[in-house]
Amino acid sequence: MIKSWMVIGGVAFLIAFVSGILRPRDVKWFARLQRPRWLTFEALIPVIWTVVLICGAWSAYIVWERDPGSSKTWLLMGTYALLELAIVLYSPVTLWLRSLNAGTIVGGIGVVIGLILAFVVWPLSGWAALLLVPYLIWSPIGTYTTWEMAKLNPESA
Repeated sequence: MIKSWMVIGGVAFLIAFVSGILRPRDVKWFARLQRPRWLTFEALIPVIWTVVLICGAWSAYIVWERDPGSSKTWLLMGTYALLELAIVLYSPVTLWLRSLNAGTIVGGIGVVIGLILAFVVWPLSGWAALLLVPYLIWSPIGTYTTWEMAKLNPESA
């Protein structure tokens, strides 16, 4: 029998796969952009996002196990998927459009979805809501960083 954590992890992995669709020329464009002086942790960003995505999947698993298969739980699973989609679409949208403003918008949408999800999940499980905190902390930092980069690179805003 397939366990719920396997399905949730598999779906999370498949959604994350979308972010791997990047063209080398777009990555080079992004690498040439100016960054804020305080952005000293850029090498850690992939690790940070990996932790954030694992915490999100774990949160979804807890919510699923509280009331498996109910219509409310399915709606929440859809919201978790939408949140992850917002997370992983940041890079392709920013790079394909070569627009830091587009990245800022995607990041902002993700922050809103994350906040709504955390507030809805809180009454169901404090642990599930707590596992969304890394996202709620990190996503605004990433969004703000992109916004600052747009100011430093007005031709790419």
